[in-house]
Amino acid sequence: MSYREEEYLQLSGLQHFCFCRRQWALIHIEQQWAENYRTIDGQIMHERVHDPALNESRGDLKIVRAMYLHSAELGISGQCDVVEFHRNADGVGIYGWDGLWQPYPIEYKRGRPMESDANDLQLCAQAMCLEEMLCCKIPEGALFYGETRRRQCIGFTPELRKRVSELTAEMHLLYKRGSTPMCKPRKACNACSLKELCIPNLSKKKSVAEYMRKSIEDTL
Repeated sequence: MSYREEEYLQLSGLQHFCFCRRQWALIHIEQQWAENYRTIDGQIMHERVHDPALNESRGDLKIVRAMYLHSAELGISGQCDVVEFHRNADGVGIYGWDGLWQPYPIEYKRGRPMESDANDLQLCAQAMCLEEMLCCKIPEGALFYGETRRRQCIGFTPELRKRVSELTAEMHLLYKRGSTPMCKPRKACNACSLKELCIPNLSKKKSVAEYMRKSIEDTL
């Protein structure tokens, strides 16, 4: 299946979707947003990383920042924080550049490595977009974490690629329905900037029907 450009969803939303489908729907369907320390700190980091004046060319290495990406197959578009291009005989030709180059996507994150694979999936989706755009194969990329100041190499396995395809298809389905799912409150809710908009604890409450039934029973 191939999506039209006007149907593209934000690539960055894949990380939100993996973390919490309700969070993703509040942001991308209901267009709601709220800031906290984590979101502001992340924005500051990305503003520095996305400065095109910091693009570099050093012999066999070229560094491109804030590179626009898209995939008609996945129906997503967005930006990759950094794409390194390494001169490689098995690479791909790039218009205006001499030689062949191997792309290596790098995504910057403010914190430290997570137990969830949400960041891995976002990076893999960026690689899949690059592969479609440049007609090449990208076996791996890296996540750079602000707290540890280190890169974490991520291999783009068949399993990870399959999960990206499945999740983006689910995103399109929910977006088309205009559906905001309920959520199960969990510890991670406390760190979410949308906590006051989402009000996750409400899902713990009984339904109106249950409340009325209980009230009637109490009066009998």
